[in-house]
Amino acid sequence: MLLGFVLPLGLDSFAVAGAIGAGGALAVRDRWRITALFVVFEAGMPLVGLALGAPLAHVIGPIANYAAAAAVVAIGLWMLLHDEDHEERAERLVAARGAALIGLGVSISLDELAIGFGVGLAHLPLVPVIVGIAVQAFLAAQLGLRLGVRIAERLREAAERLAGVVLVVLGVVLAVEQLVG
Repeated sequence: MLLGFVLPLGLDSFAVAGAIGAGGALAVRDRWRITALFVVFEAGMPLVGLALGAPLAHVIGPIANYAAAAAVVAIGLWMLLHDEDHEERAERLVAARGAALIGLGVSISLDELAIGFGVGLAHLPLVPVIVGIAVQAFLAAQLGLRLGVRIAERLREAAERLAGVVLVVLGVVLAVEQLVG
């Protein structure tokens, strides 16, 4: 189940980092700065999602598990249907500093926020999930930044679509487990 949460996030991170890497060679310092941004925001946002989801779950009671499953499905559908311009985002990430960098960090990690809602539902241990997300963010960012020039936009888009499909399936599995469990 842990892989079901971590793999799609890695594919999405790879797509964004690949778009940045496709823009041309980055200075080593910029590559590490962007990788750190990915790791911090992608590992931190599930914690925010969990912190927001726990009080909400307490308020809405028995439907909380279905709401968490729906959040995972919704983010998967968004990834499938949303046509974003990775190249434009890549240019903004490379040039961003200060508050703009924080805003972009949040924007690249919204799917991790939704995953935070689903982590409790799946009864996964929090520390391994966060470590797994941090590791995938590091690897996906480094691979995407280094291989971005060599891989086609079509491959980056396919990775993001696959991530969306995996999240939709994961959300459906979580909902079905609640129905039959």
